[in-house]
Amino acid sequence: MKKVTVLTLVLLFLISVSNDVVAWVYPEHRKIALLAIQKLNAEQRALFDLLWVEARRGYESRLTLSVIDTAQSLATTQLDFASWPAIAGDHSCSPSDMLKSVLHTKWILKVADVAARLEVNLKKSKNVSWYTNAIRDSDIRLQRSDVDYATRAGSNNVHFLLARHEVELALEKYMADCLMKGAPLNAVAAYTWFHHSALAKAQRYSDGNLSSAQRSEVILASLADEAFALHFLEDAFAAGHIVGTWGTAALRKGTHDRYNEKGVEIETWEGKKMVVKGDAYLRTQDAEVVAAAVQRSLIQLIAVANGKLPIEPEKFFLDSAIGPDTMDVCKNNFLPSRKLNRDLVREVLLKTPIPGLATGEGELPRFRAELGLFAGVSTSLNGSSVSGGFGTVQNKGGGIGGLEANAMIGYGLDGVLNQSGDGLIFLQVGWRQDAPSSHQFINQDPTSPATSITSVIPGRSAYNIRLRLPFWLLPGDLLVAGPILALVSPKALQRMAVGAVNGGAIPWQSGIRTGIGRFQFILGREFGVSLYGIGSTTDALFVPDAAGDLYILSYKSAKFDFPVFEYRPVRSFSQDQSSILKVQFSFGVDVPYQVRTVAPVGRAPIELQSVWHITARVLFNWRHYF
Repeated sequence: MKKVTVLTLVLLFLISVSNDVVAWVYPEHRKIALLAIQKLNAEQRALFDLLWVEARRGYESRLTLSVIDTAQSLATTQLDFASWPAIAGDHSCSPSDMLKSVLHTKWILKVADVAARLEVNLKKSKNVSWYTNAIRDSDIRLQRSDVDYATRAGSNNVHFLLARHEVELALEKYMADCLMKGAPLNAVAAYTWFHHSALAKAQRYSDGNLSSAQRSEVILASLADEAFALHFLEDAFAAGHIVGTWGTAALRKGTHDRYNEKGVEIETWEGKKMVVKGDAYLRTQDAEVVAAAVQRSLIQLIAVANGKLPIEPEKFFLDSAIGPDTMDVCKNNFLPSRKLNRDLVREVLLKTPIPGLATGEGELPRFRAELGLFAGVSTSLNGSSVSGGFGTVQNKGGGIGGLEANAMIGYGLDGVLNQSGDGLIFLQVGWRQDAPSSHQFINQDPTSPATSITSVIPGRSAYNIRLRLPFWLLPGDLLVAGPILALVSPKALQRMAVGAVNGGAIPWQSGIRTGIGRFQFILGREFGVSLYGIGSTTDALFVPDAAGDLYILSYKSAKFDFPVFEYRPVRSFSQDQSSILKVQFSFGVDVPYQVRTVAPVGRAPIELQSVWHITARVLFNWRHYF
């Protein structure tokens, strides 16, 4: 019972983690920053390059020579400034955290390499299937490189715009709602907070009252704060982050994913109308719009650092620290108290989208992901090739057809990281009816019609039990490791569970999308058993012994089924229900027990053997989500 409880908590955790959805993927964040820096005029770019030279002093082997490296590709050994906004937020929780990773860790270079590969693979994708598989492979590699990738920042909406509560709302009032003490942490608040930190350090740098080492340290911290701010400024333009986020994790993720892929019509605060998309769907026109806002923010930072835009202390919070900001966006759910100058960010925020209305009249339509508790039914048409009969002399193979009808209850956890994820867990119970086997114990002619009396295995019925459960390395490992890790290392349990629902540690069980459907290896994820002969009617069959004498035996058997591979050509999902058609291939064994001799009377029962089978099932699956 304890193991089941722990597994349930893990599954509930995964549902909440699925709310942690990113906006732009790493190469998109970097592309936007690259474009913004390239759009700086000659003087601004020269000043920015000088700041970068000062900032990279002592870290020349880790940071690129120029502030941007347009030739950066695979096997990344150095990071440019354009990569920092991509690392911020999604791969770190604060500017301080980000800078430590950028300067001192090996895994962040692996993340950069994965991102470079994703960019190449997305450009090479010829259709939506290739596109989806490229994102799947990237997410799996990112999870391996950054073990906290899927579980970072899952408790708040810092990557999202705060929804409007009024139709006629001025930017000033919206900024006040976003920036007041105790406001839910949001993209505008995060950008403003860290941009202020960057400007404060830039002002200290421009004052000139620091040693050479302190000047390098403070401008490095300033750029780290600004990169962290830019991540959330860029997030503000992703379609799924504009429409508003509320409701269950399933509703939030489904809405996020739908608008990011399909796009949404928006208007900026300065009156520009357009359609924008979201993560992994960045278009050139989207990048141009976002880069304009990023460029405006960078211009402000460059001006302050070079004394061209002095900040009045009485109107601005000046941070006394030289190091990068430590405010943790993964742990803080509400905006802490701080004096923030809205005038400094207004010209940047004018270029951002007006967010959607909050829940109620006028809200944009919501969509749901396959997350959460469900109940459903499953039917199947089965065809099996069997190794022989239960008699030790019945070794000639045959075939058996059958039907199943089952009820099921479980949790849907599809798409925790991407559309190829499969965290489905369910318990299924029901009934099956098997036809007589095609081979007979009297007439061995396969063209002779079989009857239930003369078949090696007569027609029979059974009660079904089937369990599907993701695993990390070995089937059932979450049940075994869960109680231990829950006590000694909850973080490790989270990582293990996320890995399990996204193909496992190898990960050879991640779904592969094609133009004709979805393929997936599932060996160990699903297990079924059919119990024959436990109803009111006793199962019986004729079995010859080695001497040729014929026995009538009553028996029970347990037929175990281990699915290996499945193909899903058709899937449909609405707001609260899904219907799926799939073909599943499995193997297993039918084990007889409680054998009794019916005739000849008084004779001891003869020994029976297990029967192995290879089965193909055509299933229709319907689920209703609560």
